[in-house]
Amino acid sequence: MQSTVHATAVIGQNVVLGEGVTIGPYTVIDDDVEIGDGTTIAPHVYIASGARIGRDCRIHSGAVLATAPQDLKFAGEQTYLYIGDRTVIRECVTLNRGTKASGKTVVGSDNLIMAYVHAGHDCVIGNNVVIANSVQFGGHCEVGDYAVIGGLAGVHQFVRIGRFAMVGGIARASLDVPPFVMAGGHDSFRYEGLNAIGLKRRGFTPEKITLVKNAYRILFQSGLLLGNALEKVKSELPQEPEIREILDFFASGQYGRKFIRPYNN
Repeated sequence: MQSTVHATAVIGQNVVLGEGVTIGPYTVIDDDVEIGDGTTIAPHVYIASGARIGRDCRIHSGAVLATAPQDLKFAGEQTYLYIGDRTVIRECVTLNRGTKASGKTVVGSDNLIMAYVHAGHDCVIGNNVVIANSVQFGGHCEVGDYAVIGGLAGVHQFVRIGRFAMVGGIARASLDVPPFVMAGGHDSFRYEGLNAIGLKRRGFTPEKITLVKNAYRILFQSGLLLGNALEKVKSELPQEPEIREILDFFASGQYGRKFIRPYNN
């Protein structure tokens, strides 16, 4: 299927368009961009050099993709923005490419990124993630698969959000959020319980949900120091994949990293 490029669109050199790509009026695409089959790009989109966009994506008006990082250390090195397949990018989203720290910003497949979201340099966003309107990510953030980020949340640089986690709207996400939980709050960003409804919707059995809930009861409600609580989870609970994922998330934090804690602790 032949691609359709509006007469007013400006396409640079070395741009690779897959089959069936549609590019709307007044869109500008710089040199060295690749766009996969079936992707639709609305009017008034700007895609800078280094963008690598997958198949069947939907990019809406006003989006600005793969522009230079907002980082004073950036010295013009060649870096990239990778976007997977079937991701929807709504109006006025801005996604910067990476810096020499990792060389790339990565957005996975099957994501919904709503209007006015910003993701800074070197972020890694997984698959099947929903990011609501006006969420702002600092550089180097990581978001696991199936996470949900509520509107107007601000995510501090280097913060990690685990798989199946949910961050509430208008939250100031300054601490790491482990997998499977809900977190929220502006003045005090804290654990708010298990994301039980989200887990049910994704096919988790009642037994799996109870197991995960028991792990977080130990971690957040036992009164133990975090290291001791992790050892208790390791020694007392069945080492199912979900439990190993929780333990690995805490173990993989860098020195000095802080995790969410419950409101009552």
